[in-house]
Amino acid sequence: MDNRQLHQEEAAILSHYGIRPAFIEEFGRIKKVYSSAGTFALKKIDPHSGIDFIRHIQLLYQKGYNRIVPVYPASDGRYAVFSGKSLYYLMPWLSDEEKENRTERPFQLLRELARMHTLSAREVAISQEDRKNHYEKTKKQWEKDEEFLTGFIEDCENEWYMSPFQLTFCLYYNNIRQAMGFAKEKLTNWQGKTKDQKKGRMVLLHGRVSTEHFLYDDKGYGYFINFENARLGSPIQDLLPFLARSLKTRPKRSEECVEWIQNYLKYFPFKEEERLLFLSYLAYPTGMIRTAEAYHLKKKLADERKLVQKLQQQYWHLKNIEYVAMRLEEIERERKQQAQAQQEEAQS
Repeated sequence: MDNRQLHQEEAAILSHYGIRPAFIEEFGRIKKVYSSAGTFALKKIDPHSGIDFIRHIQLLYQKGYNRIVPVYPASDGRYAVFSGKSLYYLMPWLSDEEKENRTERPFQLLRELARMHTLSAREVAISQEDRKNHYEKTKKQWEKDEEFLTGFIEDCENEWYMSPFQLTFCLYYNNIRQAMGFAKEKLTNWQGKTKDQKKGRMVLLHGRVSTEHFLYDDKGYGYFINFENARLGSPIQDLLPFLARSLKTRPKRSEECVEWIQNYLKYFPFKEEERLLFLSYLAYPTGMIRTAEAYHLKKKLADERKLVQKLQQQYWHLKNIEYVAMRLEEIERERKQQAQAQQEEAQS
């Protein structure tokens, strides 16, 4: 498709903003629009999420949070234009030239995420029945996982000659069970901590937190983009996926990841129940269990080499998470010891 055709297709939408495009570049669902009025980003989204998306952005602006790439209103005041079967909205195009400063980007991203969570936080009523159902549902799924692992390890050990996958799984089995035990302990502690609580803290979630969705302008200020999945929820729902992806690397003691989390908590401290649930979900070895299930279901047709590689990658992920979780536990113990020592000193 040549640019002239693109020009014709987008010109009608841009006319609602009083913009006459001189040139348009296509980047998937985003169009980079060059015009005499400046350079813009025109993005296409699903119309079903459009209303909530605009409402959430307006809410943050009202709360005083401005680190979102601004959405320009059309000439008639609308923040999105419907065309065909899609919604389109217009933003400034950010240069995002801070390439040499990649190590700082996660720090700034999580600081801004914490600020956004702080400004949008509110207490909402949560029934004891809902909490109990959530606990029982999670516990039931984890018990099913445990039952599967017990049966699978027995099958492996009963083989005359283990396959490469079975042997590798047996080597990792104790680590999997330790992670499950840690996660279950934190979940049980969370349940005990919250069983009598009638409220919980909710924030406005970004929904797709990523360094790719945090861009810099030409002055070096960072802004969030891609708010189409924004919704109300627990703050850990934003933090967990970002950290899980960041720790999918070769084995390393990721002290920087610990520092990212501490930086976030500096601006948005977790309540004890949030901390417990965060650690529980972070530590649970879902990836290793699902990989073992995939092998079990397709044992005769399984590609041993690929599944062994995947299992090894999941093990690295588990160990990377283990280091972060243990460091966070260590930091929390030190914090509580210091607080207790200060209290005793004040009382003496």
